[in-house]
Amino acid sequence: MDFLPTEDQEALRAGVREICTDTFPREKLGELAESGAGFDPALWATLKELGVFGLRLPESEDGLGLGLGDAVLVFEELGRALVPGPLVATFLAAGLPGFDVGSPVGVIDLSGDEPGRTPLVEHADVITKLIVLDRDSARLVDPADLRGTPIKIPVDPLTPLLAVPSLPEGTPLDIDTAQWRREGAVLTAALETGSAAATCDLAVQYAKEREQFGRPIGSFQAVKHMCSDMTVRAQIASVAVHAAAVTLDYPEIGDPARAVASAKMLADDAAVVNARTSIQVHGGMGFTWEVVVHYYLKRAWVHHTQFGDAGAHADALAAIL
Repeated sequence: MDFLPTEDQEALRAGVREICTDTFPREKLGELAESGAGFDPALWATLKELGVFGLRLPESEDGLGLGLGDAVLVFEELGRALVPGPLVATFLAAGLPGFDVGSPVGVIDLSGDEPGRTPLVEHADVITKLIVLDRDSARLVDPADLRGTPIKIPVDPLTPLLAVPSLPEGTPLDIDTAQWRREGAVLTAALETGSAAATCDLAVQYAKEREQFGRPIGSFQAVKHMCSDMTVRAQIASVAVHAAAVTLDYPEIGDPARAVASAKMLADDAAVVNARTSIQVHGGMGFTWEVVVHYYLKRAWVHHTQFGDAGAHADALAAIL
């Protein structure tokens, strides 16, 4: 099987990157954070109109008839631009009976929660439906029925959280929860690898521009090594994510559970470590609110917890080996 992207896949990736660059420049991150919105309706409508959320639907249902291997290319670009919103759940819910393709959908996975921990619902103010994943079952909850307290200072200012001490019972939903978790983990990992690539690019760009002792700091060996490590870390994680997506599309070529666990672990590490390293390369400027790298680090912390953290996937991988 050829793992190199086809011309059509490269065109798909380039098209999504152009849309994100034109519609959601990095300056908007600060604007949204200051407004407390954490959601860009205009960009979301554009993604919906272009069929991003219905990418896997058959053409007879106005979809593109593509697979998860194509979807991760799109999600890497969304992660590179740090597009906010419930992207993964909305994508996974496309095609479910009664769901409007592209309308924001939330998901909360309770299977790995510790007893007594208060569930946190992301983007509760914009989602139209909430899917609750229990260990072996799923239920559909109306967001209007949620009763909780907004977290005043969430980890990521573009991912608003609602603490809900008691989730409504909702109605049973017939979905394969294990498959949802696997696909959700891969799509989240794709967002992380896009983020890891973006923070690497930001570090390299700054290293070329910032001068110290009359030379660009990128000419110093220590900075070169940091940027090189960031590049390798992002590319290895990206390859693992692509392999996991293809394995989910064609499970006969390998073990999907093993591929997914490996991909999420590598992507978690790449997103967090690259963001931290990028801040280090930026020096004192990296700790200022104006430099956007901190948004990538905060989003990486959020993604790390979604659809299983690195520890949970390491345990799953150890059980398989």
